Amino acid sequence: MTVWFVGAGPGDPELITLRGVRLLREAELVVYAGSLVNKAVLIHANPGALLIDSASLALDELVGIMAEAVTKGRQVVRLHTGDPALFGAIQEQMDALQQLGIKSVMVPGVSSYAAAAAAVGRELTMPEITQTVIITRMGGRTPVPEKENLRSLASHQAAMCIFLSVGMIEQVVSELLSAYPKETPVAVVEKASWPEERVIQGTLAEIAQKVSEAGVTKTAMILVGDFLAGEKKRKSRLYAADFSHGFREEKK
Repeated sequence: MTVWFVGAGPGDPELITLRGVRLLREAELVVYAGSLVNKAVLIHANPGALLIDSASLALDELVGIMAEAVTKGRQVVRLHTGDPALFGAIQEQMDALQQLGIKSVMVPGVSSYAAAAAAVGRELTMPEITQTVIITRMGGRTPVPEKENLRSLASHQAAMCIFLSVGMIEQVVSELLSAYPKETPVAVVEKASWPEERVIQGTLAEIAQKVSEAGVTKTAMILVGDFLAGEKKRKSRLYAADFSHGFREEKK
């Protein structure tokens, strides 16, 4: 008995894995996170499958629905936005299913941070600029460990992808300014890869006002760091003519 936790990707129905599509086509029950998953992704679902939006369900109800179906021999897909391993709230579901003797398998998905980087056309790990990406969120109704607060993480001045925090953009900026210069570039990508995708760019000094004026309050990724600055591009050594490796000799 298995429940498949499938990453739906960031929104574009083409940004889901082939395995995810196959499982959706085979599923008899699809329980999807309706508050976040783009319903267009459900075009991949088996036409005969029962589709249930989990937005109004509590954990016990959600687990009960999946457990009942799988014990009756039905293939069950739990469809989560992005990559389920990141801010997916899936561990509690998997643990509850395990207690019932039901196996869970995760199918990775394209995360919204990757789609946001694609939207601005920037590589997160630029040679000599930054080789570290911090994936985090601002503490709110769901707290974060004190050792992982945004002010502490900002001290690294690495590339940063901040989830679930655009509604607190002024506080986010305040925390980041404790370490990043006010000229640091920022991009806020709303609904990355959706048809209504919007990109708002600026510096730490001005991004909060721009986001407020645009009316962006949720479903947005905050990208922070010098990798966003085009004038600071550095070429990778990997393709340099004078750089040899196991597959290519130095070209003089």
